[in-house]
Amino acid sequence: MKNLKLSKRNIKTNLPIYLILIIAGIGIAEIFTFSTNETKEDQSYQDQFNANYKVYSLNLPENATFAEEEIPLGLVDVQEKLDRELHINTYWQSNTLLYLKKSNKWFSQIEPILEEEQIPNDFKYLALIESGLANISSPAGASGFWQIMKATGRERGLEINSDIDERYHLKKATKIACAYLKEAKEKFGSWSLAAASYNMGMSGLKQQLNKQQVNNYFDLLLNEETGRYVYRIIAAKEILSNPNQYGFKYREKDLYKQVETYDIAIDTTINNLSNFSKSNNINYKVLKMFNPWLRTNRLPNSSRRTYEITLPKKEFLPLFITQE
Repeated sequence: MKNLKLSKRNIKTNLPIYLILIIAGIGIAEIFTFSTNETKEDQSYQDQFNANYKVYSLNLPENATFAEEEIPLGLVDVQEKLDRELHINTYWQSNTLLYLKKSNKWFSQIEPILEEEQIPNDFKYLALIESGLANISSPAGASGFWQIMKATGRERGLEINSDIDERYHLKKATKIACAYLKEAKEKFGSWSLAAASYNMGMSGLKQQLNKQQVNNYFDLLLNEETGRYVYRIIAAKEILSNPNQYGFKYREKDLYKQVETYDIAIDTTINNLSNFSKSNNINYKVLKMFNPWLRTNRLPNSSRRTYEITLPKKEFLPLFITQE
């Protein structure tokens, strides 16, 4: 009896310790159970991923051309370089889908100029890879859809100053690009070399051709950027010409549309383009959308040169009109 009392007394004395051990045991069991369930859930998730998610390697086209020039796909390095660009652009889905949408809007403006200037239609893809069909400016200072350098633009007749930059004027910039490409084609004898020179310059390309004693883009060893350049154009052409084959699905209504416009001739200074916009039933934002070559809020014109300002036929009704 004494031992029993002692045992009870010990239990009573050590009751908090026993409770802690019991609770700890329950906790460990729950943790173990949770860990086991989590592992099962993770495995189930991984199994579903493995069953449903697929990334497919692409087939190379049986043949490919650029500006009606055959691409030598029988060469192993040519195959691999084109394969790289096709995979990058196919699986960078958001970027390429935007290319598809934007090309519907802008190619219709570029194509007639290429035809008029007798430049192969495939060069519209050069503008696409240069800028993504956007009026961007590069760290090196190239600007507009065709990424024209300031010195090159001025040499070829574009007006470029703090108020006006015609590198952002799509029609004029396209004609300048065409003039360059015709000169390069005459110099190098092929459109693929003309395209490569657009990236690295005529003198740089000529130096490499002489150094390596070849006369074909696909036989040249070039820097990384120019070495990929023509392949990027070919890949863009291939994917945008066969979007369904590369998994791109869209509806006609998903494509960006060109708004109908008209031009007005201006041969005087406009001191305030915001006021000018309002007088033409649009706002400053819309004016700049259609005339990105206007770089500030004024159009100085002391020489009385005639400028064409583009305005939309379908009105973009700004708030100040709807509120009046």
